[in-house]
Amino acid sequence: MVAKINKGSSLQGALLYNQEKVKEQQAKVLFSNRIMLNRDGSLNMYLANQSFAPYLNANKNTEKPILHISINPHPDDIVSDEMYSDIAQTYMEKMGLGDQPYIVYKHEDLDRKHIHIVTVNIDGNGRKIGDSNNFFQSKKITRELEKVYNLHTAEKKKHPEELPHPKRVDYQSGDIKKQIANVSKALIKNYHFQSVNEFRALLSLYGVTVEEVKGEIKGKNYSGLVYSAIDEKGEKVGNPIKSSVIGKSVGYNALQSRLEYSVKYMKEHKVFESPKLMVGSAIGNYTDKQTLLKDLAKNNINVVFRENTDGRIYGATFIDHQSRCVFNGSKMGKEFSANVFNELFKDDNDTTNRHQLIINPTDNTTKGSDADKPIDSFTENAEYNNNKEDSTIDLSLLEQHGTDYAEEAFTRRMENEEKKRKRAKFKGL
Repeated sequence: MVAKINKGSSLQGALLYNQEKVKEQQAKVLFSNRIMLNRDGSLNMYLANQSFAPYLNANKNTEKPILHISINPHPDDIVSDEMYSDIAQTYMEKMGLGDQPYIVYKHEDLDRKHIHIVTVNIDGNGRKIGDSNNFFQSKKITRELEKVYNLHTAEKKKHPEELPHPKRVDYQSGDIKKQIANVSKALIKNYHFQSVNEFRALLSLYGVTVEEVKGEIKGKNYSGLVYSAIDEKGEKVGNPIKSSVIGKSVGYNALQSRLEYSVKYMKEHKVFESPKLMVGSAIGNYTDKQTLLKDLAKNNINVVFRENTDGRIYGATFIDHQSRCVFNGSKMGKEFSANVFNELFKDDNDTTNRHQLIINPTDNTTKGSDADKPIDSFTENAEYNNNKEDSTIDLSLLEQHGTDYAEEAFTRRMENEEKKRKRAKFKGL
């Protein structure tokens, strides 16, 4: 079990983020503490805001008074609603937050069911509740809860095989919408990529592709995303699914927001150093393509080589699952560009399957597929095929302490809409 603690400044954003899940029937309220409710016991957004107001009004100086906590059991654990409620209450009490107003939501939008808790770190006297030791205290509490409820340990470094991960879409098993939703939500929320093409390369590891749809309604231009499942040959199967059907967190605006953030993140962090050493070492020990890819897979790196109809490599995209970053090889340096690999592989004896190659980092198998031309903007090529074979990638990032970027993007949209409403109201005076 892992607890993820996010601090923010928008109570409205945190509540609406969860209520949107409830509205979409992807979450429900388990219980609340010190929150005014409707007579029938249901949650009322106005009353919820009023319940938090005295705490927030008592201290205007704390920059980020909102705590948004998610508690994630191992996916193999069977946890009842009653047990989730007990876990949430015990966790809050041991964290020194038991007397605070809070709401507990159970999320079911991923294969990995989990709970979210919205609360504030300002007590009834207006004092900020200390949080300097939150990470270690939280980790200690989750270890204790695992023992009490006989749950799996979710220690990432010691038990990587037990970590939750999205599964490749099985289009023959049905429920394509839910499968695509699980994959797209997890990846857009937790990986960094600077172009739609890189996002598509990541998605295709799980049998999904994405395209942008542009049009005009009542004289206004609009842009949206459409997700599709792909088969073993990289061809689309089944009906395409609009992002609006899945949820705003995987829509056009959310993707743009993620791209913008990723550009900044990858510029500020040294994300290329480790993969550059690993790829350079693999190239230095090169004997054949398959061995090189397997060596990289052992270090949790996937490579997507794209080839034209003549078998020439025109693109190399790297997915580093350790840093959760996706990037073209040229971003590491010219020595890792597509032309270098095209030259490196030209004498390979394996010419029977000249396709895009993907490595499964868990079983170190290599499989192939076709790809068409790369797309560098939101204008998509409807003919584009991008296939990856069975892949099971470690997504421990889903359970790390840090910022919830999906929630931040949602909050920003809510704030922008509120500003627009205020401006419109002012103009009408």
